[in-house]
Amino acid sequence: MFQNHVWVDVTRHNSNLPPLAVKNPDCLGLLHKMNKSKETWVQHYCILKDGCLYLYSGIRATHAHGGIYLQGYIVREQPYGSKKSILELKPPSDEFKTFYLCAENPNENKRWITAIKASIKKWLPLHQALQDYMNRPREETRM
Repeated sequence: MFQNHVWVDVTRHNSNLPPLAVKNPDCLGLLHKMNKSKETWVQHYCILKDGCLYLYSGIRATHAHGGIYLQGYIVREQPYGSKKSILELKPPSDEFKTFYLCAENPNENKRWITAIKASIKKWLPLHQALQDYMNRPREETRM
């Protein structure tokens, strides 16, 4: 699967960079992520780029310690526990987990939601084009 390799290589490359070295991120800033097992919110410095959310321990981290591939995810704002406004990232199927993130305030949440939607959209046509290219009938390529 050619297109996945290219994308995986790029995301792997990005995740090995410090947060400020990722070129032209779609969004960046602090987000708190719900740790379901402990029911606590953990703060991460986050970079959004091409449909992938990279999680860093802080702005001075040397590399990402996690990442969420957002393809197929639905993002929406909703209340969670004592918080009136959080980001829910719902996966395309139940085998993946739902993520709950929360920015510093509702306006920041909205900024992230808008950016995440745009980032996922931007990635899809590229992915589709690569898929179409890979799935084209072989005859067309013969000279």
